[in-house]
Amino acid sequence: MRGADLEEHRRELEVHCYRMLGSWHEAEDLVQETFLKAWRGRDAFDGRASVRTWLYKIATNACLDARKSGQRRILPVDLGPPADPSLSLPPRTDVAWLEPVPDRLLDESPEAAVVAKETIELAFVATLQHLPARQRAVLIVRDVLGWPADQTAELLDISIAAANSALQRARATMRDRRQEPRRPSPDEREVARRFAEAYQRADVDGMARLLAADARITMPPLPMWYHGKAAIVGALRQSLPFLGELRTGLTGANRQPAVYSLVRQDGEWKPFAVSVLTVEAGLIVAATAFHDPEVFAFFQRADDFGGTESSVPA
Repeated sequence: MRGADLEEHRRELEVHCYRMLGSWHEAEDLVQETFLKAWRGRDAFDGRASVRTWLYKIATNACLDARKSGQRRILPVDLGPPADPSLSLPPRTDVAWLEPVPDRLLDESPEAAVVAKETIELAFVATLQHLPARQRAVLIVRDVLGWPADQTAELLDISIAAANSALQRARATMRDRRQEPRRPSPDEREVARRFAEAYQRADVDGMARLLAADARITMPPLPMWYHGKAAIVGALRQSLPFLGELRTGLTGANRQPAVYSLVRQDGEWKPFAVSVLTVEAGLIVAATAFHDPEVFAFFQRADDFGGTESSVPA
């Protein structure tokens, strides 16, 4: 076995671990750990399964071990009911937040099916985090990777009956917690562009015209969230006048359109948010605005905000 045999599977394993953990940074660390374990144990590899299958088993078990001692990653909707826009913003909450991933990294996966839109969207990954870790693994391996029951059971060292039972429970939870998949509109990037331009102008009315009546917005690490166009518009009218000059542009995350924004403070452009949008029939039905400088820096490094209508100011 050569190092190259391992490296060709790096990106798809990172995507797999990202679904399991909700964090690309944790996924990168565990895939590196997977390669170290595989290299050290290469003499025990008997070739009955493919190198890819063997690596998935090591990586999946590493994720299961990590979740035994780690926090489940969440979004603000998991903390309580929607907020009242007339109230002041609560302080940021120190919890393990779900992280987005730049499309540029997903594009580097050699397996297109591994990063199909419906299996990597933020809502899908967020719902996965509500499953017990083993159910999560079974669902991903069976329904995302398309592995048969016997191979899944072998991967997790459980019986086929146990694997099938875990899959049934996981599917039921996913149906209960997740909205039906939305068919992406062909003009969703145009909607994102118009939203970004209205946001840059602090044009609340322009932004409102692009929101669905039942739209939802979350803003980690702020713990509250807003549901409904009226509540979102009320929050925007309260906050935008105090932000000052904004600069926006387009990027992509989790196979969804995304808007990055910067705010001018003390004569310098500083990161404000990366907002991942869900668009249906020309309207925004959900937005997750990550107000986290580390998320912004991650996108700037990984994606360089390439192909955007606005460039990040120096």
